[in-house]
Amino acid sequence: MTTEDAEAGRGAHFVQSLERGLAVIRAFGADAPELTLSDVARATGLTRAAARRFLLTLADLGYVRTDGRLFSLTPRVLDLGYAFLSGVSLPEIAQPHLERLAARVHESTSVSVLDGADVVYVARVSVSRIMAVGINVGTRFPAAATSMGRVLLAHLPDAELDALLDAWEPAPLTPQTLVSKDALRAELGTVRGLGWAMVDQELEEGLRAVAAPLRDRDGRVVAAINISTHASRTPVASVRRDLLPPLRDAAAGIEADLASMPAAARVV
Repeated sequence: MTTEDAEAGRGAHFVQSLERGLAVIRAFGADAPELTLSDVARATGLTRAAARRFLLTLADLGYVRTDGRLFSLTPRVLDLGYAFLSGVSLPEIAQPHLERLAARVHESTSVSVLDGADVVYVARVSVSRIMAVGINVGTRFPAAATSMGRVLLAHLPDAELDALLDAWEPAPLTPQTLVSKDALRAELGTVRGLGWAMVDQELEEGLRAVAAPLRDRDGRVVAAINISTHASRTPVASVRRDLLPPLRDAAAGIEADLASMPAAARVV
């Protein structure tokens, strides 16, 4: 184990080559579906020679294709997430509730879970395109700048929240983004007390969203549900008056379904 691994809290079992291979896969995305060797090296911090070896290995395994200059992922990468998604019951349970909620409020609705310092979307019904970046199942955003993320962070055990906040590196995504750790901690305390969170144009200008927690049969907050809208058509007062009540209704419906699941069933 290297000094770097020890400082990162990694054990002797840590396989750095696997970490680097996964970093190469994660370099691709909706905004970068095709990358050159130099692009991948730059995005991952690898040398060109190392990036080339990983890309060609992934190509041999069928996860990457190339025309000799540009590289792109193949549909086979979906296999990597299939084992997880096939065992997840939450998206299947949430989807009909999201559809009914979206039809009721005429806005996009989503469910996400917390993954480290990010939220990851696991279910979504899109009514209109609000953000510049398209949101799909698997999309992730910084939890601190999102309504669902704040709901999930607010309900973490104190020790876990402290660790995340200690490592948090604020990024001003818009002029409204909250970047003070003390202010974020105070906001999370408010969210925990209210039982819901609203984020106003902190992730993207023009985007306003409200979220509520989703609890499993044991009362643990395992996910969050939100409604997102454009700030120009939905004032803050309207979010509280018109969107929050149906959001809570949908959350209650999902929680009732989660509570009826067998105790051994996997939620997320």
